[in-house]
Amino acid sequence: MINTKMFGEELKKMGFHFFSGVPCSFLKNLINYAINDCDYVAATNEGEAVAIAAGAYLAGEKPVVLMQNSGLTNAVSPLVSLNYPFRIPVLGFVSLRGEPGIPDEPQHELMGRITTKMLDLMEIKWEYLSADFEQAKNQLVRAHSYIERDQTFFFVVKKNTFEKEPLKDQKQRSNLNVLKVGKTKDDQLPTRIETLKRINSLKDNNTIQLATTGKTGRELYEIEDAPNNLYMVGSMGCVSSLGLGLALAKNDKDIVVIEGDGALLMRMGSLATNGYYAPKNMLHILLDNNTHDSTGGQSTVSHNVNFVDIAAACGYSKSIYVHNLEELESCIKDWKREKSLTFLYMKIAKGSKEGLGRPKMKPYEVKERLKVFLHD
Repeated sequence: MINTKMFGEELKKMGFHFFSGVPCSFLKNLINYAINDCDYVAATNEGEAVAIAAGAYLAGEKPVVLMQNSGLTNAVSPLVSLNYPFRIPVLGFVSLRGEPGIPDEPQHELMGRITTKMLDLMEIKWEYLSADFEQAKNQLVRAHSYIERDQTFFFVVKKNTFEKEPLKDQKQRSNLNVLKVGKTKDDQLPTRIETLKRINSLKDNNTIQLATTGKTGRELYEIEDAPNNLYMVGSMGCVSSLGLGLALAKNDKDIVVIEGDGALLMRMGSLATNGYYAPKNMLHILLDNNTHDSTGGQSTVSHNVNFVDIAAACGYSKSIYVHNLEELESCIKDWKREKSLTFLYMKIAKGSKEGLGRPKMKPYEVKERLKVFLHD
């Protein structure tokens, strides 16, 4: 078995300090080490963990993600449609529950047979992690070489690979909502592009704008293609988790996350994680048109959800219903001045700009440009 602390120290020597994940009994000792001695963000699901790690990478971290192999299925979307097209590498550790020939619970049987096949299908390089420390150190060197070439690498971890690492007492924080403002008048219902123009007009050289996948990113690109913009493709529902990782790892920048109702509904657990870690430099704006606009205008269920109440209950310092563009501008200026994790909810009109184009740059080119902006 590997001495967990010694293995963790090897990771640190290579620059791996930022961890995110979801617990698994096979990985509990490595997770305990990460909680005890590193920057660890506990995610509500594995796809969220991957997106958080991707955000930390943009800020200059070398992130690690930890998950059970059943959760690898949950991580597929960001791994193939965020990390792959943007060339954002993460070092992954995935357990091998349901290993053929070893008794395990029935829900792990199929996943145990297909874990490595899934990694192959996603074109992710991987190795079984050796239980011998010296061999594992050599494996880390190989893995690190892939990370340095912007390629994700995963270790598949079998049972009893890591020695016991006791979990230290964890301090539980409680972030309470201090301002919640609900609907008090009629909605203006501006178009999305009108709303994005107003948001974009308020950015400065310290602002990073992350636009969710679909029409939101495409319209922001059409308004102004700027080096401090990132236009998500795919990985639906992951934009606020990307923003969380970036905000935590780069707290000297203002992170503005622009999300749609369909995307947020897909991964609402992210609100709980955002509210718990509560970076003051993150503003989360939800533009709700009650529609999947990019796929033909099918309705979402957003009309039946009170997002302002949910964000407040999850620990966002401020959660505000915005009725019109003037209120939106005022709220953004307040956030820039006072700084606290803030959720702004605004209803917008259905539809999008006619003849809307797409970004001319490749996703990885957008990423590289943003990294230069972040580190200048």
